[in-house]
Amino acid sequence: MDISEQIKNIPDLSSHPAVALETTVLTHGMPYPQNVECALACEEEIRRAGAEPYTIGIINGQIKIGLTKEDIIALGQNHSAIKVSRKDIPYCVTEGLTGSTTVAATMILANLAHIKIFSTGGIGGVHRGFNETMDVSADLDEFSRTDVNVICAGPKAILDIPRTMEYLETQGVPVIGYQTSTLPLFYTRTSKYALDIHASSAKDIAEMIKVGDALKLHQASLIVNPIPEKFSLDPTFMEEKIEEALKMMEKDQIHGKRVTPYLLDKLVGLTQGKSLESNIALIKNNAYVGGLIAKELKK
Repeated sequence: MDISEQIKNIPDLSSHPAVALETTVLTHGMPYPQNVECALACEEEIRRAGAEPYTIGIINGQIKIGLTKEDIIALGQNHSAIKVSRKDIPYCVTEGLTGSTTVAATMILANLAHIKIFSTGGIGGVHRGFNETMDVSADLDEFSRTDVNVICAGPKAILDIPRTMEYLETQGVPVIGYQTSTLPLFYTRTSKYALDIHASSAKDIAEMIKVGDALKLHQASLIVNPIPEKFSLDPTFMEEKIEEALKMMEKDQIHGKRVTPYLLDKLVGLTQGKSLESNIALIKNNAYVGGLIAKELKK
């Protein structure tokens, strides 16, 4: 099937309370079987909130908006699936490859189906050591290009947080705190970084999105949702472990799109599994909040 036929067959979900889910977590973010269990649990959390989940991926060159349970299980065990960002989509489709979608790629494909809400764990951003590496995730530019609103637990704690927030500010991307006035940092609920915009309910966020649409801003909002308190880790403890993981990364000469999966994997061992437990909890929590916002958006 050529790409024009694929696009023609993508469903129009504009009238649905739809929530997109990414698949990089399946192939590069968590070990099996926790990855599959988490992906399926996220779909259930969205349904519990009264919305419809659509897990997105590319299977043998076919763009799929809404993977089946069998697709998710197979992808979760696929060690050769490529990590697909904006630049990789044409290659993956043309060569008939199987790929998991990053935040940027998921936004692009969700937008084709007119899905307005996308729940994920954390976003990429400006990496530490930027002055030497110039490593900035494609996720950040996508927010100013693609009209899909993203719910996450904040930028991943492995990033350079001040530079990441400054980059979003420069791009004019609203960062909205969901029931918080400070930026959550993925594994931890709070931080020293104050937020200019916050909302107390899913209804308030849905209204902000509607106003942005009416003004034809044609960009995303980033909604940051703190990890549940029970699973929030001590920030000093996590910073120590992140520094250890960064030294290991430097020694192993890891670069580019391998950086984030490498660091997340090392943190699981360094924290004796606590980071994985927290990661699963925050992703499920974001899926539920995404479902609440999607439901309000369609009222």
